[in-house]
Amino acid sequence: MVKNEWVWTRDFDYELDPRHIAQVPIEPRDSSRLLDARDLSDHRFADLPDLLEPGDLVVVNRSRVRAARLRGAKSPTGGKVEALLLGPLTDDRWRAMVRPARRVRVATVLDFGPITAIVDEAPREGVAVLHLKAEGDLEEAIAAIGTVPLPPYITTDLPNPERYQTIFAREVGSAAAPTAGLHFTEGVVTELARRGIETVSLELRVGLDTFRPIGTERVEDHEIHTEEFSIPESTREAIASCRGRVVAVGTTVVRALESNPEQTSTNLFITPGFRFQTVDLLVTNFHLPRTSLLVLLAAFMGPRWRETYEVAIERNYRFASFGDAMLAERL
Repeated sequence: MVKNEWVWTRDFDYELDPRHIAQVPIEPRDSSRLLDARDLSDHRFADLPDLLEPGDLVVVNRSRVRAARLRGAKSPTGGKVEALLLGPLTDDRWRAMVRPARRVRVATVLDFGPITAIVDEAPREGVAVLHLKAEGDLEEAIAAIGTVPLPPYITTDLPNPERYQTIFAREVGSAAAPTAGLHFTEGVVTELARRGIETVSLELRVGLDTFRPIGTERVEDHEIHTEEFSIPESTREAIASCRGRVVAVGTTVVRALESNPEQTSTNLFITPGFRFQTVDLLVTNFHLPRTSLLVLLAAFMGPRWRETYEVAIERNYRFASFGDAMLAERL
């Protein structure tokens, strides 16, 4: 249950020099830094197995980022247009952010080569509904011509798009990566298993709302978009039989595990006062100010989040998607 109270969005603001926002991923993946928020000690991500205990259960998100950014032209005028596919409503009707949204009206035809899009619903706050037609399989066409969308605060090109996918990525469907999983390597997973720590997975299709700052004065007035998720029976059984702690890798895993398991989608907005039922520890990146991700973290670990972030900034940790990680314990 979510406690019926609101808090001010300004309570989740802090000063962040843009230079702290990582622009490129570090190599190898597990050489990123890891701040243990329990005692504010510094580690490398490869040390994660040593910070956990035998019997703990690590849960990751196996969703794969779709190459959802399409570039083309309006037909017949030839004006350049870009569509960022957010996800399907049906097999051929998709929500998409369209730029420039001005003059994109119902029945406008957008030409993306092997994919043709007809505007079913005009853009509202930049998001339109498109009817997509492809020469052959639509997902294959998207993968062939699309590019992986990077967060808006990443201003450099990524030579290898696979670097924005986790090693667990399987099912295509996310508009953004579950970035806490980017630090994992096969070596880390192997070491976890050697120490008696099982790794299981679920799928939550990450939406672009993950990047959207809270624009309302009160946190409770912020609208969280719905995201689809599924938890395999094997993962549910592992959680039920876990004799240690459940370790969520990323806020997406937290949202899935703390949502109604009988549902297939969630718009759960976790704010301070939320009573966590499943997750005990959280591996997560450092989030930007005034975001729903930071609010979730504050709900999870309590007021210590601010001291932890102050320490991270002082010690030059890297923030956001390609940044470093932290390990937090439930309040």
